[in-house]
Amino acid sequence: MRRRTLGTVSALALTGLLAACGGGDTSTEGSGSSGSSQEALTFGTEGTYAPFSYHDEKTNELVGYDIDVAKAVGEQLGRDVEFSENNWDSLFAGMEAERYDGIANQVSITAERQAKYAFSTPYTVSTGVVVTRADDTSVTSLADVAGKRSAQSTTSNWAQTATEAGATVEGVEGLTQAVTLLKQGRVDVTINDNLAVLDYLKTSGDTGIKIAATTPDTTEQGFVFRKDEAETAQQVSEALDALRADGTLAEISTTWFGQDVSGPAAG
Repeated sequence: MRRRTLGTVSALALTGLLAACGGGDTSTEGSGSSGSSQEALTFGTEGTYAPFSYHDEKTNELVGYDIDVAKAVGEQLGRDVEFSENNWDSLFAGMEAERYDGIANQVSITAERQAKYAFSTPYTVSTGVVVTRADDTSVTSLADVAGKRSAQSTTSNWAQTATEAGATVEGVEGLTQAVTLLKQGRVDVTINDNLAVLDYLKTSGDTGIKIAATTPDTTEQGFVFRKDEAETAQQVSEALDALRADGTLAEISTTWFGQDVSGPAAG
């Protein structure tokens, strides 16, 4: 499965789905390098997955963390970047049908996918976090949630994390409801993906909660390509390495999340 935590727990991510494959594919051009003589680098993306790939409510422009990273890669390679929008279930089919080169949509790097596709190096590294009220000092590690009440979407993997850590799970529909119960004192913690929490904190300005601890769960996301585009994947990886080294990825990360979530430099 895709790492779809944000889609299930963050209200900001639920902006709807486009039409099914073949009926809802739209194209949006995004300049990565003005006047480039090379062929454009094309990516499939949802366009409905905030804060990674979505349309600005005021301008209707395609924006997001993944969009900015893809455009920066294009500039580094001296190539224009174009986007083709479709729903998640159709993105891989579109790539396999060669409607675009790769996918820019927070695709988690898994062994199963690596056997079938070519990935770039990661441009996002996410981890689980334990969130408490801002004045709660009782939690400094995942072990401290034992015996506490944790608000979780029961269909997410974080509910299992909370249960295995010894917490009693109270079912909620998503992160917004979890935060409400937490601030009301009806639960003690909520466990979620750090990207979802950082996005919530940055967009809401909520100072009533804090990230108190992290979990061992770590997920890496990269651009994904067909196997016959392995050379392109390598070029994109080299561009990402350069953008990480010169601070561009950290700058884009901080713009969207308030801190660098692009991961450490490749060793």
